[in-house]
Amino acid sequence: YVVGQVSGSLGAAAAPAAPLARLFSSAAPPVLVAVPAVSERKKRKRAEEGEKVSEDQSLSNIEEPVKAKKARKKERSEAEKKLSQRENALEQADEEENQKLFQSKVKQKKKSSQAITKTVVNSATGATAKQQRRKRVADKAADRRTVFVGNLPVSCTVQVLTSLFKKYGPIQSIRFRSLIPAEDTVSKKVAAIKHKVHPNAKSVNAYVVFKEECGAQEALKENGTEIASGFHIRVDTASKTSSHDSKRSVFLGNLSYDIRDDAVREHFQDCGDVVGVRVVRDRTTGLGKGFGYVLFENTDAVHLALKLNNSVLMGRKIRVQRVTDKKKEHKVPDQSRAPKDRADKKKKKKKEKSCPTDSFVGEKANPLKKSTKPKRLKTTPRNKGKNK
Repeated sequence: YVVGQVSGSLGAAAAPAAPLARLFSSAAPPVLVAVPAVSERKKRKRAEEGEKVSEDQSLSNIEEPVKAKKARKKERSEAEKKLSQRENALEQADEEENQKLFQSKVKQKKKSSQAITKTVVNSATGATAKQQRRKRVADKAADRRTVFVGNLPVSCTVQVLTSLFKKYGPIQSIRFRSLIPAEDTVSKKVAAIKHKVHPNAKSVNAYVVFKEECGAQEALKENGTEIASGFHIRVDTASKTSSHDSKRSVFLGNLSYDIRDDAVREHFQDCGDVVGVRVVRDRTTGLGKGFGYVLFENTDAVHLALKLNNSVLMGRKIRVQRVTDKKKEHKVPDQSRAPKDRADKKKKKKKEKSCPTDSFVGEKANPLKKSTKPKRLKTTPRNKGKNK
C-alpha cells in the first residue's frame, strides 16, 4: 500500500476501487437474535430440572436394583450357607448311617462266624463228649471184667497167670504193672517184655481181663492163694466197688520200707483170717511208703489186731489204728456241736423259768436338789392361856 491510501479511502469521495473501502462500504445487514421471554426461561429451567430429576431418578432406579441385587446376593449367600450346612449335615448323617450299617454287617458276620465256630466247637465237643462217655462206659464195662492181682513174684509170667485163671472163663488180655526197670533208659513195658527188672524189686502186680463179667467175679476166689513160696496173691476187682471194708480193716503205720506183704500177714495171722494185705509203695522205686492196710474176714479180728499196737515188726514199733471213713469224720463235728447247743438252750430255758417275766422292775429315783436358802430356827409356841 501507498502511504495515505488507507486514510484517503475512508472518505466519502474515495474511489470505490480501493479494496479495503469495499470491505467497509459493503457492510453486512444486522442479524436479529430472538431473546426468550422470562416464562420460557422458567419453563426451560423447570424442564432442565425435571430432566435432572429424571436422570437422578433413573440413576437411583439403576442404583436401587444394583443394591437389591447385592442384598439378594448377600441373602442368597446366607441361604446358600444354610443350604450347604444342611447338605453337610445330611451327608454326615448318611455317612454315619452307612458306617452303622457297615458295623452292623461286620457284627453280624462276626456273630455268624462265632456261631459257626461255636457250632463247630460244640459239635466237636459234643463228639468228644460222646466219645468220652462211650469210653467211660466201655471202661466201666472193662473194669467189671478186669481183676487186679497183687503180690506176684517177679518171675511170674503170662503162662502162669493164664493157667491159674483160665478155669473161670476165657481171658482177653494180661498186663503186668508196677515194674521197676533195671535201667532208667528202659521203659516199664520193655522191661516187662524182656524181663529186665531191678534186682531189688520183690513183687509185681498184674491185671487180668476176662471176656465175660462172670469170669472176673468167680476169679475172686483165688484171693489169698499162695502162688509161690512166701507170695500170697491179692485178687480184687479193678472197679471202684472193691471189697474193702473199713469195719474189717486196720491201718498200719511206721512200717519198714523193705517190708513184704507176707511179713505183715504172718504178724497178724494169729488175730484171725487175713483176707488181704496192702502195703502202699512208690511207683518209681517200688519201695514202701511206711504205711499199709490189713483186711480181716471178721470184725472180731480187728479188736485183737488193735492190741498189737506198738508191737515190733522188722525192728520197728508199728502203729495199729482203726480205719475211719472220711465222710463220717466230717459229719461227727456237726453232731458233737448239736448236744452243746441243746444244753445251752436248756440252760436258757431254766434261767427264764427261775426269773419270771412278770417281776417288778423299779426305776431310779432322781435325787432332790438341796436348797441354798438358810433354814429358819424353830420357835416354841407360847401358851395362849398365860398370855391372857
